[in-house]
Amino acid sequence: MKPGESLSGSSDGILKIQYFIYFGVMGIFLPYFNLYCHHLGFSSFEIGSLSALRTAITIVFSIGWSIVADRYAWRKPIYVLFNFLSAAIWVFFLYIKDFSGMVIVTIFHTIFFAPLIAFIEAFAMDELGSGGGDKNRYGRIRAWGSVSFILVVAILGKISDLFSVNIIVALILVGYTIQALFSIPMPRAKARGERFHARVREILNVRTLIFLTCSFLMIFSHGTYYGFYSIHLDKLGYGTFFIGATWAVASIAEIVVMINSGRILKYVSLENVLFFSFLAATVRWCLLWRAVTVSEIMIAQMLHAFTYGTFHIASILYMDLLSTGETRTLGQAVNNAVSYGLGMMAGFLLNGYLYEAYGALLFLMSACVSLVGAFVLKFLGR
Repeated sequence: MKPGESLSGSSDGILKIQYFIYFGVMGIFLPYFNLYCHHLGFSSFEIGSLSALRTAITIVFSIGWSIVADRYAWRKPIYVLFNFLSAAIWVFFLYIKDFSGMVIVTIFHTIFFAPLIAFIEAFAMDELGSGGGDKNRYGRIRAWGSVSFILVVAILGKISDLFSVNIIVALILVGYTIQALFSIPMPRAKARGERFHARVREILNVRTLIFLTCSFLMIFSHGTYYGFYSIHLDKLGYGTFFIGATWAVASIAEIVVMINSGRILKYVSLENVLFFSFLAATVRWCLLWRAVTVSEIMIAQMLHAFTYGTFHIASILYMDLLSTGETRTLGQAVNNAVSYGLGMMAGFLLNGYLYEAYGALLFLMSACVSLVGAFVLKFLGR
């Protein structure tokens, strides 16, 4: 890459590939892995506990590994190594069907898989920011992950109808293996760790704390959706093809917003984008609480454009403003750990404990949580 060039074609392509593969695998895992465990006979509490265990480990190890990566400028070596280790450990899921075995393998797999998305986000911020580049272009690169997610969800819904949901474990292994191979050409980190400790102290402030609190509340409100949405539709009598189609609709809406995020952020501040995303989440969860028809479910899923699309873009860029080159990986890891780690863990645990008793009513609880997040951001965020 030439000096001063904002983002070379090769780096652009490599980042798109990484997002495409990573979220393609998520398109298998998120809609169907809990459903797979449900078909194995696991209780809702066991399913919620497994999900919470993954996120608890993510909190600790994504931050720990990111500190090592930023302090010693080892981001790329760690990223490549952990991709291969994650793929190797996933092999054990092919043979394990009992809950205790799932717990053991989940622990070891998540230890190495936990920091990968934070590393990818840090790579993207490095490359987009080099030479005074426009970081609002992030959405167009990140959209490749959403495109992959929708393709996988749409295709897999039909495949699982034909071959049963048991096929997903093998497909996830294929995805992890491909991701590991394509991790090798990732660009090296530009940041160096000489001022790491001073920069860490700079990002530890009230503004960061309020933002992380809001991120926690938003993803906590998604606990019912990510943990039991597919199971909820299954109980309503919908098949796996329709379930996959609803996830695909959500991703289409998300893609449209991400592609146009640069235009949106030219006219709307990051804070206002985040606030509007919370309000959209409140409406979405209220809809899913009462939705039973196809049209009601699809309308709720289209709001994913804001509850995830605009929120994710704005939160990544906002965290990048709060951090620096020396702490870029750490900043994204902390954001990921607090939101998709701590927030998701709390959401999974609470929903796993309450779902059998309250079912769809938990979507109303999610709406209340997202509304609280909107108030915290609006009134404390100033």
